[in-house]
Amino acid sequence: MYVSLRDVAARSGVSFQTASKVLNGRPGVVSPATRERILRAAAELGYVPNAMARGLVRKTSVTVGVVADDFSDLAVSQFVRAAQRAAAGRGHAALISSVHADIDAELAVRKLLEYRVDGILVAAPSLEDDPGLGVALRGPLPVVSINRIHGVDVPMVGSDHRATGELAAEHLLGLGHRRIGTVTGPSTRHVVGSRMRGFRSALRAAGRSLPERRVVEADWTYEGGWAAAHRLLDADPSVTAVFVHNDTMAMGALKALHERGLRLPTDCSVVGCDDLSFAGYLVPALTTVRVPFQETGERAAMLLVDRIGGKRIPARNLLPVELVVRESTCPPLSS
Repeated sequence: MYVSLRDVAARSGVSFQTASKVLNGRPGVVSPATRERILRAAAELGYVPNAMARGLVRKTSVTVGVVADDFSDLAVSQFVRAAQRAAAGRGHAALISSVHADIDAELAVRKLLEYRVDGILVAAPSLEDDPGLGVALRGPLPVVSINRIHGVDVPMVGSDHRATGELAAEHLLGLGHRRIGTVTGPSTRHVVGSRMRGFRSALRAAGRSLPERRVVEADWTYEGGWAAAHRLLDADPSVTAVFVHNDTMAMGALKALHERGLRLPTDCSVVGCDDLSFAGYLVPALTTVRVPFQETGERAAMLLVDRIGGKRIPARNLLPVELVVRESTCPPLSS
């Protein structure tokens, strides 16, 4: 059972209104001695403020909602943790609704709205083409997203994914690779299209083509990367370097290349994408393009709180990506 304001008031011998004013931080309403007595009573009883009750008075919950993909996606979990910390730093709690097989987008949003959140952060790239999410988010409630939302135009915070593909290609071309393949995420995802446009553009600028046999689609998973790397080398065994669209798939690709008896990176270089926490601990340590997930979460939360406060915020916010060179890339034995 929770301790109420009335319990604190009775313990300290003051009215409910006086206890409320002191515990809600209004200075100068009582003498220092009375204030100390109220605070001591609250501490002894273990009083915790009722955020929902305060929200009814202030007409704000001081809470932001987060609609997120399954936390098994390490990139999404980094974003959400950072957003939660940043929101807390601005005085807002974060209420998280994870979307998975048993909870669809509309239900996830509706649950957050029932708690009267002041705004919503969206970190659900898998739902970028889900019309239900767009329908649920129509209305006056402030929304900031890291991904596109079907049917509604909301402020977005993300990274320059075209530059991601360009950096990977330019690095491999600079090492002297000419027969370069790629393992992509699902072709329906906007981020995959952006990365491929950058990747192809850099190859064209160097006078190199990308035959379709050197493009293999996978599903963002370790197992998908492993299977796709095998398919890629079955289609073109001459490939000397591979750009893999996330680090999780790259880990699977490294295993597949090892299983085929290739020396890494001497026989085949690998570039990942994301720079997840394990990337530097793989064997060989993974060269990858760092996507600033934590910074993205922080920026998105700060912008959402600004928007809740009535400030205008930019419609598009792109954070830079950078190449992190480790041990999984080197010049090819022959060009």
